Amino acid sequence: MKNNYCVIMAGGVGSRFWPMSRNARPKQFLDVLGTGKTLIQQTYERFLKICPKENIIIVTNADYTATVLQQLPDLKPDQVLGEPLRRNTAPCIAYAANKILKRNPQANMVVAPSDHIIMKEEAFIEALRGCLAFTEQQEVLLTLGIKPSRPDTGYGYIQFIDDKSDTPNKISKVKTFTEKPNLEMAKFFLQTGEFLWNAGIFIWNVKSILSAFEEHLPEMASIFREGESAYDTAAEEDFIKTAYEQCTNISIDFAVMEKARNVHVMSAEFGWSDLGTWGSLYEHIRHDEQGNAVVGKNVMLYDSGNCIVNVPKDKLVVLQGLDDYIVVESDNILLVCRKNDEQQIRQFVNDVKLQKGEKFV
Repeated sequence: MKNNYCVIMAGGVGSRFWPMSRNARPKQFLDVLGTGKTLIQQTYERFLKICPKENIIIVTNADYTATVLQQLPDLKPDQVLGEPLRRNTAPCIAYAANKILKRNPQANMVVAPSDHIIMKEEAFIEALRGCLAFTEQQEVLLTLGIKPSRPDTGYGYIQFIDDKSDTPNKISKVKTFTEKPNLEMAKFFLQTGEFLWNAGIFIWNVKSILSAFEEHLPEMASIFREGESAYDTAAEEDFIKTAYEQCTNISIDFAVMEKARNVHVMSAEFGWSDLGTWGSLYEHIRHDEQGNAVVGKNVMLYDSGNCIVNVPKDKLVVLQGLDDYIVVESDNILLVCRKNDEQQIRQFVNDVKLQKGEKFV
C-alpha cells in the first residue's frame, strides 16, 4: 500500500452547476448532496482506503489551494499542487507524475476527478485494488469503464475487445475511444454490448505514464522532466509558472489514451455519476411521491412533480404548478429552468458574464 498514490484533480469550475457552483467556489468544494461533506471531502475519504494520507495529492487551480487545505486539514501544503493556468488534464497529470517519480520511482497511481459520485464505495475500492495489482506488474495504461444503463449523450464511450466472458471487474484491451456521441450512435453503442462509459479514472504505474508522455507528447514530457531538481524545493513554484506557460491545453484522453497501444479498461459497476449537471444530481437525491428531489428545509410544493429544488435551508420557498424543472437559489441568484434544457445553463452563464458582470459568475 505504501507504493499506492492517489492524484485528485480539483481544478474545474463546474459552470453547469451554476448558480451554486461559482468561480470563487466551484462544485467540488460544495455539499451538493446535502450530506454534510463536500464532494472533494468525500473523494479524499474514499481514497484513504487504498493509500496512506501522505500519498494523496490534490492538483487544483492556484486560486483554490487555500480552500483545499481548509477543507482537507490533514493534508500538508506540499500535497496540494497549484496550477497557475488552466491547461486541461494532460499537464496536470504530467506535473503530478513527475513529482511522484522523484518521491517514489516504484509508485503506482490512481488519477481521479474530485467531483464524482460513487454510490457503492466497497465495490469501487475492490475494483481499484484489482486495477492496482494489474498495473503494478506490467507497463499498461488502465482506465475504469462503467456498463451503460441508457444511451447517454453526455458521456464519452470506450469500445473494448470482448472475450465474451462475464467475470466481474474483467480487464479488456481497448479498441477505440469515442467522444460524446449523438443519440442514434449512443443507442447503437448500447445494443452492441461492446461499449462502456468513460469514467475518467485512470490507473498506471508512474514509469508507464511518463513513458507514454515521452512517446505521445514529448514536448510536454520534456518540460516537466526539466523540473526534477525543483520539485519539493523553494524553486518549484517559479518553475511551474514557466512550465505551464509552455504547455498546450490538451486532455490526457486526446493526448495519450487515444494514441497509446497498451491501453486497457476494467468493466466495473459501483453506482457512478460524473455529476456533470443538475439532472444527474437529481438521480442521487431522495424523491418524494411526486418525484421531486429537494435540498432545503422550508420548501412547499403544490401540483408540482419531477423537479429538483436546491435552496438555502432558512429560505421559505413555495412552488406551484411546476413539472420537470430545476429551481436553484444561491448567493442572491435564482435559476428556474426546465430540466430538459439544462445544457443551456452554460450559455446563461456566458450571457450573465457579458450583460451583468463577473460578480454573478
